[in-house]
Formats: sequence, structure tokens, C-alpha cells
Amino acid sequence: MVLKRHWLSDMATLEARSEVDLILWRHAEAVEADVGGDDLMRPLTSRGKKQALRMANWLDRQLPDGARILVSPALRCEQTVSALRRRYKIRNELMPAANAAALLEAAQWPHGRGVVVLVGHQPALGSAVGSILGVPEAQMTVKKGAIWWLRSRAVEPGAELGAVLLAVQSPETV
Repeated sequence: MVLKRHWLSDMATLEARSEVDLILWRHAEAVEADVGGDDLMRPLTSRGKKQALRMANWLDRQLPDGARILVSPALRCEQTVSALRRRYKIRNELMPAANAAALLEAAQWPHGRGVVVLVGHQPALGSAVGSILGVPEAQMTVKKGAIWWLRSRAVEPGAELGAVLLAVQSPETV
């Protein structure tokens, strides 16, 4: 599934309706953890840097100005998002040991506004997708470097907010 830029062109309308687009972006491929090493300091591999750049180039064409970008303090997440060349905030709620609830709260899902990008880790990202879509957590995985783009939406005025899956994209397919 691929988003076209014209399809996302009415972000002002999105913000007026108090909907939120949530983009969950898993960090790209990183070096393996050393026994006793600092997990937060693991850098991207050369392949991971290419994955991050490919995904960032695609994502930059889709994102509106003013998208909020929240990033895990892990080096591999910062290196992934730096390819996007946009401002971002480090958030401890997105640490490797985070859970789906912490991610969704940081994004203000489903009651926030605008577009929020979370750059983080498995299994929390997959758990967040599963929670939103009503799929058992153990069955959801976000591949390294990939994004899942979801939108909160009321099906009809006054109805409870639900979710729409807009795109799933990986660096290999962009």
C-alpha cells in the first residue's frame, strides 16, 4: 500500500477534525549487542544507514510541515531519524523496554491532533499496532526500518474513534 502526496494534502482538514495520524517507525538495522555492552549505544550497520535513508526519503515526501517526531534515546533510533533531516524530540517513553501504552500515550493516541511519528523498537511498536487494530500482540511485528501509518477516525459524527491503516512500508519496497 503506497500513499500519494496529493492524498495527504489536506492536513489542515485533518487537524480541524481532531484526528491524529500515527506513524510508527522501527529503527533500521543495527549492530548486534555485545554481552555486557550498552544497548542504547548500538549504531546502525552500513545496511541500516541505507535503510534509514531510503525510508526517510519516502517519508519526507509524505509528511506535512509541523509533524511531531518523537524518538527513543537509543543511538540506532537517532541515527535512523537523522536521515529525515527534520527536528525531533528524544522521549524516554520510547526506550527499548517501552510498552504499547507508553508509546500511545506519548503520541496522544487516539485523541491528539495532526501527525505524530514515533521512532522506536520492537516489541513495543508491534504491540501498539496490535492494540490499535485489535490483533493479538504476539502476531504483530514491525520490520527493521519499516513504518506503519495509522489514523484515528470516527466512522460517523459522534461515534467512538476507531482506526484506519493507511500504509505499511519497508525500506526494501520504496
